[in-house]
Amino acid sequence: MKNKLIIVNTLLLVAFATRFYAQDWPQFLGPERNSTSPQKGILRTWPETGPEVLWTADIGIGYGGPVVKDGKVYLLDRDDKVGDNLRCFELSTGKELWNFAYDAPGKVMFPGSRSVPAIDGNYIYSCGPYGDLYCLNINTQKPVWNKNVWTDFGGEEIPIWAISQCPLVYGDLLIIASQAPEAGVVAYNKTTGAIVWKTPNLGNETYVSPAVVKIDGKDNIVMVTSSTNPFGHRELPKTPGNIVGIEPLTGKILWTYTGWSCHISVPSAVDAGNNKVLVVGGYELGALMIEVKKQPDGSYVPTEVFRTEEFGDHTKPPLLHEGYFYAQYGTNNRRDGLVCMSMDGQIMWKTKRDPYFNKGSMILVDGLILATDGAKNLYLIEPDTSGFKPLAKAEILGSKSSSDENSIAVRIGGSTQNWAPIALADGRLLIRDQSRLMCVKVAQ
Repeated sequence: MKNKLIIVNTLLLVAFATRFYAQDWPQFLGPERNSTSPQKGILRTWPETGPEVLWTADIGIGYGGPVVKDGKVYLLDRDDKVGDNLRCFELSTGKELWNFAYDAPGKVMFPGSRSVPAIDGNYIYSCGPYGDLYCLNINTQKPVWNKNVWTDFGGEEIPIWAISQCPLVYGDLLIIASQAPEAGVVAYNKTTGAIVWKTPNLGNETYVSPAVVKIDGKDNIVMVTSSTNPFGHRELPKTPGNIVGIEPLTGKILWTYTGWSCHISVPSAVDAGNNKVLVVGGYELGALMIEVKKQPDGSYVPTEVFRTEEFGDHTKPPLLHEGYFYAQYGTNNRRDGLVCMSMDGQIMWKTKRDPYFNKGSMILVDGLILATDGAKNLYLIEPDTSGFKPLAKAEILGSKSSSDENSIAVRIGGSTQNWAPIALADGRLLIRDQSRLMCVKVAQ
């Protein structure tokens, strides 16, 4: 009887621990880095006033999103006059528990924070817009090691829209794209900061973070570089962007596809299954599907499956649900809104301007989509290939401050610019605008 009780108690403890582990949001795009949450019990209706906002916290302007682990929320905030500031909040109350700031002044056209940290065990990794990569112990709140992914590898003039890298923890490695002249992707020992491997420069500047894609059942680190920016770099020869598969533990380049035509690539590559990789952008191609095939000699060759200008996403990788992709497709030239596309590139529907979605963030959870529209609204959507099916909508996001009204960024990007990735943990949605971090109740 005693042994049975021990077994039952052990199973309960495992279930309890698994529940809370599964509900963490420890990195860019969530637990599996694919914008998908294991959370259950999502509310399928909201009150007329919208879902309950549990708390708000004042933050600086920018586009960096939060991560969550063990009941704590972490955000890399920024003041362009001073530098970066990693802040920790209590998930249940919004109380700020601690912060770690360092000098990194500077300003680009779209000012403010850029990236999403990654948490692994007792350590959090963050990369600021000027390349400052820090590993902090979350118990002591002190740095364990720090590097600069740009200047350490020969970088001088910062990329036009700064460095927008979201670190990737892979086993004992911390993997990040440097994109500097002397390095493309770099893997550090996550504990010591020692360089384990680095690739050569992979091509033109890009704002894409590394992704993990299965090829023949093995992990590949997939990196996307932009084609030449015809506006930002008129002096450079016009070259296409690259899609590169890298062996995670060694940095060996396994395959390269040349022919990606997007001069401001931001979304990470998407594992489409069956050795296929979907890459999307907003300026200007849209979407490209490639298939990576193993050859008799053991090498890998990527081939184009299809490309289309009718589907894309400026800032986030699409959601993949039951063989269909969902993305927010807006550029300087297109206003396609939320778009659904099949695995073979067939466009199922577009919302266009009714309603309009542009640069927002989406999470697939409990068979539903939680989505910001990039402006002021939060949506609850039922994914359906026959058409757009909203279940609820709430206007909860605000505009940029009035002091920014005449800036070039506001004139180009609009008055809201609520483009940050969102996070979901323990039934709470973490969402930000240009002045507040909010915690919203979305589950029972």
